[in-house]
Amino acid sequence: MPENKVPAVRKGAGRGSYAVGDARRQKILDTAVEHFGRWGFHASSLARIAHDCGITQGGLLHHFRSKEDLLLSVLAQSEQHDVERLFGQEPASYAAYLETLVALIEDNTRRPGIVRMYNVLVGESGNVGHPAHEYFKERYARVLRHTVTLLEAAAGRGELRPGIDCRAVAQEQLAVMDGLQIQWALDPESMDMPERVREFLRRQYAELRAVDGS
Repeated sequence: MPENKVPAVRKGAGRGSYAVGDARRQKILDTAVEHFGRWGFHASSLARIAHDCGITQGGLLHHFRSKEDLLLSVLAQSEQHDVERLFGQEPASYAAYLETLVALIEDNTRRPGIVRMYNVLVGESGNVGHPAHEYFKERYARVLRHTVTLLEAAAGRGELRPGIDCRAVAQEQLAVMDGLQIQWALDPESMDMPERVREFLRRQYAELRAVDGS
């Protein structure tokens, strides 16, 4: 009967519409990564991003309310990968966590656009008025807290020697990893970034490990 055909057609059309909308949204996010990575937030424009996506600026604003909204959406998407890597499950040991960090760096070598964007936006966001200032401030605080917690737990169970300044160790670790990523982003052929990170973490762990630790 004709009445039975109408809902089926609408359902199919709805699915197709959602799929197109999702694909367009992802295209905008991917394009924004490249633009923010090349020009930063302030020098990027919604008009250029929309043009490179093959849509109008109005079409872009259908998915993202403003350039600030697009920026924070890009950052949230890029961080999801890191969150799953670093916070997905409790590591068996601090040594195992360090291997997770190296694996994350290896993943980043396959995401050069994300790394470039991250480096540019971190630099820009030192300005308190930057729309990503609070995001990066909280991100660093969150990763620092997580690392300190893991260090303290490892020291408590005897994997690491007692008396460690866990906060200082965590801050040094973040600084070295980010510094190596900046150098790599400028000249990817200049180093094997995962290996550099692995060697630094190995030396740091050797200094922290309890004398009779496994």
